[in-house]
Amino acid sequence: MAIPEKVDAVIVGAGPSGLMLAARLSEAGRKVVVLELGPPWEPKDLISSQIWSRRLKWHGANQLEGRNPVAHNFNAGWGVGGSVIHQYANWPRLHAEDFNVHSAFGRGLDWPFSYDVLRPWYDRIQNEVGVSGDHTREVWRPAGAPYPMPPVKVFPHAERVAEGFQKLGMRVSPAPVAINSVPFKGRPACVYDAWCDAGCPIGALVNTFVTYLPEALKHGAEIRPYSNALRVLTNARGDRAHGVEYVDTRTKERQVQMADLVILSAFTSQTPRLMLNSANDKHPNGLSNSNGLVGRYIMTHTGASAFGLFDEDVQNYMGTSAAQLISQDGYAKSSKRDFIGSYTWMIGAASKPNDFTGIANTQVPLFGAALHDYMKRASKGLVKISAVMEALPNADNRIVLSDRKDEYGMPIARIIHSLDEDALKLFAHAREEGLRIMHATAAKEVWAPPGPPALLHFTGGTPMGKSAADSVTDGYGRAHELANLYITGAGLYPTEGAVHPTFTLHALTARTADHLVRNWGTIVA
Repeated sequence: MAIPEKVDAVIVGAGPSGLMLAARLSEAGRKVVVLELGPPWEPKDLISSQIWSRRLKWHGANQLEGRNPVAHNFNAGWGVGGSVIHQYANWPRLHAEDFNVHSAFGRGLDWPFSYDVLRPWYDRIQNEVGVSGDHTREVWRPAGAPYPMPPVKVFPHAERVAEGFQKLGMRVSPAPVAINSVPFKGRPACVYDAWCDAGCPIGALVNTFVTYLPEALKHGAEIRPYSNALRVLTNARGDRAHGVEYVDTRTKERQVQMADLVILSAFTSQTPRLMLNSANDKHPNGLSNSNGLVGRYIMTHTGASAFGLFDEDVQNYMGTSAAQLISQDGYAKSSKRDFIGSYTWMIGAASKPNDFTGIANTQVPLFGAALHDYMKRASKGLVKISAVMEALPNADNRIVLSDRKDEYGMPIARIIHSLDEDALKLFAHAREEGLRIMHATAAKEVWAPPGPPALLHFTGGTPMGKSAADSVTDGYGRAHELANLYITGAGLYPTEGAVHPTFTLHALTARTADHLVRNWGTIVA
């Protein structure tokens, strides 16, 4: 087994959080190695194709169980850059009430800090990487700095649906998106061809190719693709991590990278898997898992959609994968309803013919000649809205190790997930509201899939908290039981709110990066 030279920090996962930390730490003079399972993509590799875009998503094995198995591969990333390469780039902020759900409603978990604590990093990130929107019209947004760019262009398919919201007395605003509406910091404006899900080769969409990867490389961080992490190693006392065992998937050679600081920035399902597989005599249940919470409280957003078919060309093929408009009139977790949960309407995401979100899947019962006729009409006249809905954390939704193992002898993840009654009632509520909105438009045909809900995003599993008794890490992602083991990413979320997770992931990571740089001597002592 090869043992390379010890470094200051080893990071598992070259997604947005891992590469941001690599950039910040290397800029501060630390020697950093990033281990990434997948290949080293570059912007020139990104091709506007629904088939090609699947290569950006992790294709490894998982054991998906429960009444509502998670949509793992659709959400995961594969290769340097992680899932942010194929993100839709919807970047609303969490609301203040998302941080204290347990205190306010007696359900779920509380974050270890309030929105006001995270607000400066939201502000900093949006100006650092670029976000388009209009904070004055986004009336639901909590306090924060104006967006650095004006809203993206709105196309007829979004305008037609907005009329339905307005007729029902519901407010809409430009969507906050991590896409350039104008040239920004040397990157061009969006051309609105709506291939965001396949990657953005021109750099108009925020991904690590145009943000943190260049910075990390400039300051000397080493990115090692094809490096499959197997275990985190600890010292004899079991109170500190001191390296990561991994295998080079090309040569099959096992190696160990020793480091003063170990950071786990892998995908939501893989960090708990790695921690559980790192069990030893000092940590028999897995690292930092004496309370049994590693892998617990995983969450996915649920999705409800409504569709309308117009007799005109609404240019639904133009725009972005992100929404052009949003409505959060239903966001408050009101106790006046018989369920708890927030939701956000996403309006005006562009449509392509095939794949998961494609036009062909909007009328699943059709096939043959009927599907052909529908596609001819829908390719010009289809409009849609989609609700992103909150699901509350539940300890029974969890990640554990399977009896099945991968080719390197590491147990694969068993991901067990079911929706509770609140989530199902929220879906029914949003679906009915979506139909009313669409009926208020001039659409000639209106429908909404009956369910089950679509599952979007993947968070939780290593929740942060105020106490070692009820969480895996503190508010900076520091594992309670190992002084120099940190976790970053959406796995830290105690609750998920009803917004896409990527903006908050960036803000959390930026906060942790500042903490690590500022307190380096104490952390690695």
